[in-house]
Amino acid sequence: MSGAIIFSDILVVPDALGANVNFQEGKGPVLTPVKTHEELDRLSFDRFGERLSPVYEALRLTRASLPQETALIGFVGAPWTIACYMVQGISDKNFHGVREKASADAKFFSSLIALLTEAVTRHAVAQIQSGAQVIQIFDSWAGVLNEEEFRRWCIEPAKRIVAGIRNVHPAVPVIGFPRMAGKLYGEYAKATGVNAVSVDQSLPPQEAREQLAELCVIQGNLDPELLCGDKNRMLAQAEKIIVTFGDKSFVFNLGHGILPQTSIENVEALSRFLKAV
Repeated sequence: MSGAIIFSDILVVPDALGANVNFQEGKGPVLTPVKTHEELDRLSFDRFGERLSPVYEALRLTRASLPQETALIGFVGAPWTIACYMVQGISDKNFHGVREKASADAKFFSSLIALLTEAVTRHAVAQIQSGAQVIQIFDSWAGVLNEEEFRRWCIEPAKRIVAGIRNVHPAVPVIGFPRMAGKLYGEYAKATGVNAVSVDQSLPPQEAREQLAELCVIQGNLDPELLCGDKNRMLAQAEKIIVTFGDKSFVFNLGHGILPQTSIENVEALSRFLKAV
């Protein structure tokens, strides 16, 4: 095994700041919305490290149990995506209300993003100090933003997080994942200075190569729907991805998470294929 990852939900960060975070079966995360300066002022770092200590303990225990050559990857949500849940309270896949709030009350939203940028940076650094050797920043809802919003709410916070991590741990690689960024993946990589960019399945492999191959390591981008569908079609696409990226620095991955209905047989077939190439 060349790598392992600790999956800790991205909403542990607002929870650690004092936001009210719950998970409801069949509905997902439900938060008490934070929409005013007064509500924002109630959040603090007073118990931040204490509330996140189980994550750091899990990293320490996992690092101690892994072979030395196996990298341990840490996991954080990006400020924009965390803010979507904090402002709206639930997920609705487009977050129009959050974008409207960011436009109508930029002072409030800038303060929220600044708080989350500091929190995510602290959380990433603490994960590294607990044993993580790579950090991945997930911006799952970056794709709902227009170009101007993407630069302000996705790129700029990620740039500050990367700088904050490198200020303490300059040798630790950082992977960015601005999901559904499309033609802005290359700009994200160049502006933030991440070591690698994870690419979703909406960007064709050749286009991903053209945007990113000279800037950073590429990670991606098999469609999760293919993984749970016809095995031969899935393997054919996996081969296409390998052929497209294989002569560059590249990490094979899905374009997003494994779907619940995915068969173990298909996962095993993909694993065998990757080990053989």
